[in-house]
Amino acid sequence: MPIRPARRTQTPSARRDFLVRLAVAAALSGAAVLPAAQAADAYPSRPVTLVTSFSVGSGPDTVLRLVADRLGKAWGQRVVVENRPGGAGFIAIDAFKRSAPDGYSLLQLDSEQLAALPHLYKSRNYDPDKIFDPVATLFITPFLVSVSAQSPWKSVSDLVAAAKAKPGQVTYGSWGIGSPGHLGGIALESEANLSMQHVPYKEVGQLYAAVSNQEVNWSMATIASSQGPYQAGKLRYIAVAAPKRIPQMPEVPTVAESGGPASLDVNSFVVLLAPKGIPPAIRDKINADVAKIVADPEIKKRLDTFAFQTISWSPEEIHRQVSAKSRTYQKLIQKANVTLE
Repeated sequence: MPIRPARRTQTPSARRDFLVRLAVAAALSGAAVLPAAQAADAYPSRPVTLVTSFSVGSGPDTVLRLVADRLGKAWGQRVVVENRPGGAGFIAIDAFKRSAPDGYSLLQLDSEQLAALPHLYKSRNYDPDKIFDPVATLFITPFLVSVSAQSPWKSVSDLVAAAKAKPGQVTYGSWGIGSPGHLGGIALESEANLSMQHVPYKEVGQLYAAVSNQEVNWSMATIASSQGPYQAGKLRYIAVAAPKRIPQMPEVPTVAESGGPASLDVNSFVVLLAPKGIPPAIRDKINADVAKIVADPEIKKRLDTFAFQTISWSPEEIHRQVSAKSRTYQKLIQKANVTLE
């Protein structure tokens, strides 16, 4: 006859202790979820600092201050803009590395400082993926192909024909080695199978003066940075390096419409970043609040004056866009053997 194990009896005291332990365990497991949600609800409970690599009065700085003002009103806290320009962005980046990943310090950079610098300064071992979490987007700006008002070129087709007729003799300027204008020029060379000479300038004003005076044949330009010489009639735009025409300059054709390579797409986007490890709930709150601000008609109207186009990407989409641009820049930089070291 099989022997059945004896049944254990549980005293009322033991059962009570078990239920108490069960309740405590449940409370603790719930508590692990609560702090993140509560932190997002309470955020921000003190002033927030927005560090920027751009100088006071620049387009990105102006936009950041508009957004900071609106965030301050929405959050009921001071939102302070701290300018740390210079060093290709590394002054701001290096200072920001010491910040805590709590959402109280955010950094404004452009896509080139995220996607090009790692390939231009290899010895720095600068890997944005390891030190930043993407948070929100502010705007994207397209680049246009600009020439002197006195230039005989009326289209990108004219530019390409001249460069093919005189390899290595057509010149294009930019505001520095590794800048969007420089990389955009390399992209045109690559996609149209051209050989041109790059001439870097230290300042944007010097660049457009050189284009206007025909010291260089052409340059990539943004409306915001070239507005002065354009309005003075010294500069012309022969194409926009984008898939479609832009609302601010509807009369300017795309590069494809102007007889150039259809794949040429030169732009720069500006984002807000947090130190690696920001709580997702706080990150998502900032993303949603910034998206609401840049979608406001009044803010969009202000950005239109710079030809900045508002965009609202998720943190995941920002990462995808930066990664794609990084791969493109890596190929261009390697092909042209460009370095800043």
